[in-house]
Amino acid sequence: MSALPTPHPLPLATNASSPAAARPVVILPGLGNNTADYKFLTLVLREAYGIPSVVAKVSRVDWLRNAAGLLSPNYWRGSLCPRPVLDWYLERVDEAVTEANELLADGGKISLIGHSAGGWLGRLYFEEFGASNISLLLTLGTPHLPPPKGLPGVIDQTRGLLDYVNKNCAPAVYTPELKYICIAGRYIEGARLIGTSNGASHNTISTGENNSKAESITDNGNGKLPPAAPSLRARLIGQGYKQVCGKAEVWGDGVVPEVSAHLEGALNISLDGVYHSPFGSDDTLRPWYGSPSVLEKWVHHLT
Repeated sequence: MSALPTPHPLPLATNASSPAAARPVVILPGLGNNTADYKFLTLVLREAYGIPSVVAKVSRVDWLRNAAGLLSPNYWRGSLCPRPVLDWYLERVDEAVTEANELLADGGKISLIGHSAGGWLGRLYFEEFGASNISLLLTLGTPHLPPPKGLPGVIDQTRGLLDYVNKNCAPAVYTPELKYICIAGRYIEGARLIGTSNGASHNTISTGENNSKAESITDNGNGKLPPAAPSLRARLIGQGYKQVCGKAEVWGDGVVPEVSAHLEGALNISLDGVYHSPFGSDDTLRPWYGSPSVLEKWVHHLT
């Protein structure tokens, strides 16, 4: 596993003195990530934009707690419920929310940023703990939608958890009181494992077919173009995409397909050239959602 990228000089703090920039943020780690993975992101938020943040206290070993789900018959049926398997994570989020609330000015609200699985776990947190003091859920590369059922070779990696979230949690909204913003990365297009590509050209960003609110940003400044023909890497990544959305030949951030990272009713954003995780990112040729060059494209939603 690659080391975290070496921090480089921070962007200039153009709005750090603005009162609106002080709304605290709670960061929800993705599957397999820990609190320290977001240290540089919190540094940039604070020093460059004046935004205080709290990361939910999660270690890599903590994720082994999810293995408790193996003891439930519902796991093997693919109909697993989040509680009690994910109680530990929801409690960590609630602790972080409490800590962030202490940073609030009177009458203020906080924002949640959910990376990867942290995004749909944030939706679950709303359902279980409420969202009365939260004004924004911003998700980064989150697989919001369960894979289609009945496709050969496709297995729901969440064993029913995403089905539960989409059936039982409130739908996404974009209102003055509460905003859902879903950001997807378009780092690499997947390909079939065997056979040739369908030949489709994907040189621009799609922002989704079913959403009335969409925004696209097409350049992250790295000048990278997709390969002319599917590589072995694209074929392998395509198999990962297929497990998430049922299709291999789609764009995504290298882990989560673009189509899975958007929600109907949310403000959906696609960013070209953005990789899924801080692991394997170098902030330049392979920036992830929290890299400074990418952060500057969405940080205004926090202020």
